[in-house]
Amino acid sequence: MAYWVYIIYSKSIDKYYVGQTEDTVKRLGEHQLKKNLGATDWVIKYVEEFETRSQAVKRESEIKRKKRRSYIEWLISTNPPG
Repeated sequence: MAYWVYIIYSKSIDKYYVGQTEDTVKRLGEHQLKKNLGATDWVIKYVEEFETRSQAVKRESEIKRKKRRSYIEWLISTNPPG
C-alpha cells in the first residue's frame, strides 16, 4: 500500500495545506466538504509517494517545519502533479 504527502491550494483564501494520506482523491474530497479550513476550492498541487505511513508522516513534518511559503512554491515548481 502506498502513502502520499500532498500539498493542496485554495485560491479563494490564498493558502496551502500540507498533509498525508493513503488516498489523495478521497482526502481531497474530504477537504472540499470541510469548511473548517476556510475554503472548499482546494486543488492538489503536489504529491510524493512513500512505502510506509511513517515515512509519509516524517516527510510531512519536514515540509511543515520549513514554515515558508516560498519553499512550498519551490517544491511545487520542481514536481507538479500528473
